[in-house]
Amino acid sequence: MRLLPPLLVAPAVLLAAAGAHAQASPSRGLLLYTTHCVECHTSQMHWRDRRQARDWETLKAWVRHWQGDARLQWNEDDVEAVARHLNETVYRFPRQQAAQ
Repeated sequence: MRLLPPLLVAPAVLLAAAGAHAQASPSRGLLLYTTHCVECHTSQMHWRDRRQARDWETLKAWVRHWQGDARLQWNEDDVEAVARHLNETVYRFPRQQAAQ
């Protein structure tokens, strides 16, 4: 069996790495949430009748609030990632709102 020339292999490796990076982005929110939030925020908290998040903007505001309360020093990308994770798994606010 012949080995593929390195010039043919390199683009395939780069494409695979790019695909892995694109798939890893949504899991950042899951990682942050499970690392820092589930201690207090069980799934029942998000399904309760009196939940505070009513749309994409209030969801982000509450994530921002609680990360500040916990002194996590997340940047806006971290807040967005966790809000996106919660929106995809729990809240399901309309996509056009989530894209803002």
